Amino acid sequence: MRQGKYRFVLGFLAAPVIIYSVFVIGPYVQAFYIAMTNWRGISANPKFIGFDNFVKLFHDEVFWKAVSHHLVLLLALPLVTLSIALFLAFLLNVAGGSRGGGMTGIWGSKFYRVVFFFPQVLAVAIVGVLFLQIYRPDGTGVVNGVLGKVGIDPIRWLTITEPWPQFNLALATILSVMIWQAVGFYVVLFSAGMSSIPAEIFESAALDGCGRFRLFFSVTLPLLWDTLQVAWVYLGIAAFDGFVLVQVMSTDTGGPDKATTVLPLEIWQTAFYFSRFGYASAMGVALFFLTLTFAVLALRVSRRERIEF
Repeated sequence: MRQGKYRFVLGFLAAPVIIYSVFVIGPYVQAFYIAMTNWRGISANPKFIGFDNFVKLFHDEVFWKAVSHHLVLLLALPLVTLSIALFLAFLLNVAGGSRGGGMTGIWGSKFYRVVFFFPQVLAVAIVGVLFLQIYRPDGTGVVNGVLGKVGIDPIRWLTITEPWPQFNLALATILSVMIWQAVGFYVVLFSAGMSSIPAEIFESAALDGCGRFRLFFSVTLPLLWDTLQVAWVYLGIAAFDGFVLVQVMSTDTGGPDKATTVLPLEIWQTAFYFSRFGYASAMGVALFFLTLTFAVLALRVSRRERIEF
């Protein structure tokens, strides 16, 4: 009987495991192999060169510049996005106080949920095109048009010029769009987490004299820790992407002077512009291990005892 059960389970698992191996594991193995060749996308028998691509990558200034941009995104994107999303979710679910046996949000919270989630239904490329018009460098841009009304000269948001010659304004501008595009999803995610917390916990905290500030940091945040941990990993992985927005919004494809470039964009350019598929695969392998290292470290560092309720 037990052997029959195992055969039944293995029969159901065989197909998905084979499909996963062929379409996921297989391409990874192939990319690792191509990264050790000088393949240019034409020859059927590329020359095996070992770790030469990785040695060249180690001395590539553009590669390290892209990595530095990912580090900036890795620090700023999760921190700012999660802070805004937690604040808005708290307003929409808890800040209104106790009513009808449960906690409620501020007035109009259901409408605001739809508004905040709206960017998620737009393709990222469309978001990039919209903000490209909003940040136009002349007076016809939405932001510069508003600034012009108060006597401020147009700012070239997507280039590195005055009045901030030492500040990467172009990268910060693209980062702001990434935050705007991501916040709505995490508002909904944290709202679902807050709605699953029993109302009795909030009511007990309110009876003990907890104000909204204490209620958020001492009650809501600890009970949302598992959700926050997952969100942090997701946003960290997103910080290692950024291809679409940089491709659409940046000047000279990752410029000016590679000031906004990211590794996925460099991989795409190296492979399809310069036909250096081996070197591009080496970049992809490096990006794979950077992302994997972050995810493992983030889960390890943020691990804590689970709070049951």
